[in-house]
Amino acid sequence: MKRAIYPFSAVVGQSEMKLALLLAAVDWRLSVLLRGEKGSAKTTTARGLAALMPEPAPFVNLPIGATEDRLLGGLHLERALKGDAVLKPGLLSEAHGGVLYVDEINLLPAHLGDTLLDTASSGVNVIEREGLSASHAAEFVLLGSMNPEEGSLRPQLLDRFALCADVHPPLDPAERQIVVERRIAFERDALQFEEAWAAEQKTLSAQVSGARTRVNSILCPSETLAWISATVCEMGVRSLRADLAVMRASIAYAALMDDASVEQHHVTTVLPLVLAHRTRSGGRPQQAAPRPGRSQNQAQPTVKEGAQQAMERIFAPKAIATPTLRISTVDMPVRGFNETVVTGHHGPVIRSRPTDTPRELDLRATLSHAVAATGTVELRPDDLHERVRKPRRGTRYLFLIDSSGSHAAKERMRLVKGAVEGLLARSFKKDDEVAIIVFRGTEAQSILEPTSALHDAIMVLEYLPTGGRTPLVHALELARGYLTPSTVLILLTDGHTNVALKGGDPWEEAVEIAGQLRCSALVVDTDGVPGSLGQSRKFAEALNAQYIALEDLQDSDALEITAQQIPGDSC
Repeated sequence: MKRAIYPFSAVVGQSEMKLALLLAAVDWRLSVLLRGEKGSAKTTTARGLAALMPEPAPFVNLPIGATEDRLLGGLHLERALKGDAVLKPGLLSEAHGGVLYVDEINLLPAHLGDTLLDTASSGVNVIEREGLSASHAAEFVLLGSMNPEEGSLRPQLLDRFALCADVHPPLDPAERQIVVERRIAFERDALQFEEAWAAEQKTLSAQVSGARTRVNSILCPSETLAWISATVCEMGVRSLRADLAVMRASIAYAALMDDASVEQHHVTTVLPLVLAHRTRSGGRPQQAAPRPGRSQNQAQPTVKEGAQQAMERIFAPKAIATPTLRISTVDMPVRGFNETVVTGHHGPVIRSRPTDTPRELDLRATLSHAVAATGTVELRPDDLHERVRKPRRGTRYLFLIDSSGSHAAKERMRLVKGAVEGLLARSFKKDDEVAIIVFRGTEAQSILEPTSALHDAIMVLEYLPTGGRTPLVHALELARGYLTPSTVLILLTDGHTNVALKGGDPWEEAVEIAGQLRCSALVVDTDGVPGSLGQSRKFAEALNAQYIALEDLQDSDALEITAQQIPGDSC
């Protein structure tokens, strides 16, 4: 039975989200990220987009738990059992000409996200399995959605999305009432509801179809392109993908409006969608700075504005000398992403073993067994073999970084960032991974999920803001979910904490949680104030961690961290 789809044209409000999706329907290369709270119609609107595209336009929903073979394609086991080794297309093939939707894309395993975005930008998927190779067209509109409360998306992947729309449920009671009335009407009689909106759907579909026909003939004058590049540079965006996305989105918007060439109003309309995830201001104009000659009262910001500016100060890292962290790995359990998510990192193949349910088929061993047993390549379940790989061993560096307002004094945050970069540069090895939690303001936040891409860590540090209070307790609570038997927790703090999690004393709560954490740890004291109370040293004792002052990092070439022998199920 075909599932009824809520009409795109019936979605109330959400003009930015709908514009981003329509632009992507015109030019499939404009991948879109929808960020917003739960219940803000992200999935409903995404499903409705395929109905506006030329038929047949499939809508493919990528499950978070999908395997690499299911996404890209793999060996067709049914036919292989009959002696015909061929490749079976995956979800990327099914999505060709339509929409591929990834809900909660921030929870997608990193290796799948990288591959998915590479294919989405090139329009071609190459499958290579067991000595077989095939390729096919994969031109689809890539839509990803996420709830920022459930974690962030790696900066490297975030930049690969051409457009981003921040989606919020309406707060106007009258508008919310309309949303509910339409939804109830759709659920009671979907066919009648679709008929009621058929005219609007037909008009919108014709607009999209016409724009797709015209898009390759739209002109973008060189002076307009020069203005686009100047604007992107003015906003402080380094990635050239931003310029390309603005140009493509402007052309698509001009095609939607049935205009012959790109004009400035097309560019200004799409700029917020292109820069929403690339700048702190979301691509919207900043307030002009006070000009010389203005009175003191005119130039003085309000208390609220001044506090906001303090919260958003960004200090560039200052390189400092740091030691190499030497971690004992003797008898250390294999590290993992966590207990439920597979990262896709594989070690070398060490042998094969027979099984009727292979997780990774060893085709050579399977065929060899079939030939030896029957004299033919016609496979039986008894012939199946899977590859056994040697587990990779490495360290997960979990950084907890204090970026509260106290580190803005004398620009101390520059040294903190430099220390993190230095420790990673000297200690990070091939099989290691890094995750970063920062705490400032009223809560802590994971700004980098566990990754083996060192460049991602350096990139998020560069734009990390400083200011606000010190929610150390929340950071420690978040850290629980990132601990593995091979985790080394590195806390950079001045020892101050003034935000409680349970309404009690913040220091006592922090010491209590620290005593519950079971992992190897290092506390780097960033206080730097002579005659201080030594709170960081006391906290290191509570955490059972090694202690070192930030100024002392440069005094040694190597720093030994004794790995606690923790059972694998303790994390």
